[in-house]
Amino acid sequence: MSEASEKVLGIKQLAIFPLPLVLLPYELLPLHIFEPRYRKMLDDIEIGKNMFGVTLFEPQEEFIEKPEVGTIGCVAEVREKQTLEDGRSNILTMGVIRYQLVDYIDEGEEYLTGDVEFFEDEKEDEEILNPLADEVFELFRRVAKAAHKLSGQQGDFPEIPKADPEQLSFLVSAAFNLDNQLKYKMLETRSTSDRLKRLKDILRQSVKQIEESAKINKISRTNGHANKKIDIDL
Repeated sequence: MSEASEKVLGIKQLAIFPLPLVLLPYELLPLHIFEPRYRKMLDDIEIGKNMFGVTLFEPQEEFIEKPEVGTIGCVAEVREKQTLEDGRSNILTMGVIRYQLVDYIDEGEEYLTGDVEFFEDEKEDEEILNPLADEVFELFRRVAKAAHKLSGQQGDFPEIPKADPEQLSFLVSAAFNLDNQLKYKMLETRSTSDRLKRLKDILRQSVKQIEESAKINKISRTNGHANKKIDIDL
């Protein structure tokens, strides 16, 4: 059993927080809690495992009031909480594990509560998975290194720790500003290799563009010559 599965062991019902965003496992999500019903939700979950569900909710019709049954979401674990004097809170959460919303349960609370089923990626052949993860990691490292140069930050580029393929696929997905539709596809996909293949395509399209931008930026700062500084007469 994975660490994520152990964290939600015994949980059958989950407080649901509908938001216009997608949360992925291992992704950090800061939230400002101000509505009374969700302030109550925070107090209630502290009694248990301090977790709630984040479900994408972007209603296209005015009469839709909550996410549809069958929707995929991600458990958010509260890692830090700052309660303000007026009762509002700033919290930092991290995505733990995905779930499918089976049905809603009436617990007499103003916030939603759902019957959920947790799931992780299906097992796959490591001889196929690991080389694919290596490709994605190397492409992501190149993108991150070029972005570091573009940002103008001083010092050496920090080493990026390598994660297992499933975790890597979520961490890389979270690092990009993906639209909700694509990010949701990453969330609901139960194949690590499928997610990594999609990321490889995205990274291949991004890496050449960002490396070229970093190169142009460097040349522009050296007056068009790689080793010649710009001379300024004052």
